Amino acid sequence: MVANRDERVDRAWDLPDTHWPAHPGLLAGRDRTAGGTWLALSRGGVAAAVLNRQGSLGPAAGKRSRGDLPLMALSHPTAAEAAAALATEDAGEWRGFNLVLADRGGAWFVRGAGHGRPFVQALEPGVSMVTAHDPNDLDSPRVARHLPRFRAAAAPEPREWGAWRAILADRSGDAAEQINVPPRGGYGTVCSSLLAFPAEGEPVWQFAAGPPDIAPFEPVTAG
Repeated sequence: MVANRDERVDRAWDLPDTHWPAHPGLLAGRDRTAGGTWLALSRGGVAAAVLNRQGSLGPAAGKRSRGDLPLMALSHPTAAEAAAALATEDAGEWRGFNLVLADRGGAWFVRGAGHGRPFVQALEPGVSMVTAHDPNDLDSPRVARHLPRFRAAAAPEPREWGAWRAILADRSGDAAEQINVPPRGGYGTVCSSLLAFPAEGEPVWQFAAGPPDIAPFEPVTAG
């Protein structure tokens, strides 16, 4: 899993760590405004990342923070069980969201449309890309430009990301295509993650506490 986080540049957050006593062993960056996270990794080796859907940027009165969703998901021991549990929730509790769940066993996509039950699908083997659209949706200019690049690049190793890291750091293209968004109107790419599940051993998470073309990637460990 690789991910750039795009957010308001003045929205305060904490580096990934074990911030939640109620979730021992869970590693995640913490949003200081709402208290949730955008990407989390459990002690059992399950990762969860949440994104906004189109037209749903920002909070809304009466809606729960989408940053709670990764914490909820990682109370389950596998990505498959987390996906099944989230499928029973009321999606109307949150504004629209996309959630990606992964472990050594596979990856899942969960879409909340703001009403009804969330839609869940297993992601096929190979490379998938999720933005504010559904997986691999070429109507997303960012997906249309960068998904072929990820698929054409050599697959990364757990500690050597090669071309994938370079793609994450790329600031070229028009505004709708950019994967590493320069500050614009108080909004831009604020951090980046490279996360892998080796066949054996612990997951490997490298985190850049700033735009990935500027900030160094450092290993994430519990403080």
